[in-house]
Amino acid sequence: MVAKAHGTAVLVGQLEVGGRAAGLEHPVMLSGRPTTVQCVPDTPPPARQAVGIDVVAVGSAIVDVLAETEDQVLGRLGLVKGTMALVDSASADRLYRAMGPAVEASGGSAANTVAGVASLGGSAAFIGRVRDDQLGAVFAHDLRAAGVRFTTPAATSGPATARCLIFVTPDGERTMNTHLGAAACLEPEDIDAGLIADSRLVYLEGYLWDPPQAKQALRRTVALARETGAEVALTLSDPFCVERHREEFLELIDSGVGVLFANAVELTSLFQVGGLDQALGLVSSRCSVAAVTRGPAGSVVVAGDQVLAVDAHPVERVVDTTGAGDLYAAGFLLGLARGVALERCAQLGGLAAAEVIGHLGARPLVPLEALAAEAGLLEPTAGGRRAAGRGP
Repeated sequence: MVAKAHGTAVLVGQLEVGGRAAGLEHPVMLSGRPTTVQCVPDTPPPARQAVGIDVVAVGSAIVDVLAETEDQVLGRLGLVKGTMALVDSASADRLYRAMGPAVEASGGSAANTVAGVASLGGSAAFIGRVRDDQLGAVFAHDLRAAGVRFTTPAATSGPATARCLIFVTPDGERTMNTHLGAAACLEPEDIDAGLIADSRLVYLEGYLWDPPQAKQALRRTVALARETGAEVALTLSDPFCVERHREEFLELIDSGVGVLFANAVELTSLFQVGGLDQALGLVSSRCSVAAVTRGPAGSVVVAGDQVLAVDAHPVERVVDTTGAGDLYAAGFLLGLARGVALERCAQLGGLAAAEVIGHLGARPLVPLEALAAEAGLLEPTAGGRRAAGRGP
């Protein structure tokens, strides 16, 4: 992406989503004068046939187990508040026994995101591995019921369906402990080339970079997206995840990631710098768009030389922050798929995140499309949700 002087405007390379350009035009200050930033292609985008799915996500198929707890319980269990840790089966059993009354709900970061896309009226599909057990059936049912296409065959042997034990403290912060189980067994052969070819955006979950064969599945996804012209988006997922895979994440970004999602801690860790401003300056040269969440302070969106600070959407009471970043990504991606301006994308993300943190659980309880239309952020789709098909 390049910037070019053009009268009183600055022209920067345009983000192409699914063979069409997302319209970006925002006022900025240039040499002390109000200026408009417009986006134009660095090179003409390749022709691409019409696609049918807004977002295809590749991620961990997980069932969440959520329980409210006190901060001292986290200390007693040796848990680091606000983070995600991978645990083995024995540790998962130990933590489950220590939990209070719990609520079970289908989850998984990328799965939550595409559930949010569907709730906003978009079409979505998910690729991830479950086992043919009770939790696997629950996960598949819930995702399809949300309007998301899910056709990855369940494993008939091996580890059980993944579960994430989530401890929610009174301030709404969540501490997650994930036993990946069958989710870690996703293989390159599970990536449906037809789905990738039929998508505008392909969304990758950083959490899935830990298992070696799942890592190869993500690499295959990027390669297929490059072949078919789909835009690739990546979420860094967690600070510890960044610490484990920093160099590989940077290589992945350079290999074809156009849209990056992170929070401020993850982004500064990725570039090993002390401040967000430094990290924003570095990420702008690595990908077309970076969307960085800052909790109650909202988000910052970077595209080339353009930096947009967007306020958080109002929320009456924070109950559970599980899924906040996932739903922010849902709104942002849906906005990109619709071709709306980046500021509107961030506002859609903020609205989706505000809904999900107002209740227990990581998926919306009310149709986000209606909320977005009421807020003037989206035109409702004709006939309501444009489902990608629920599969078998």
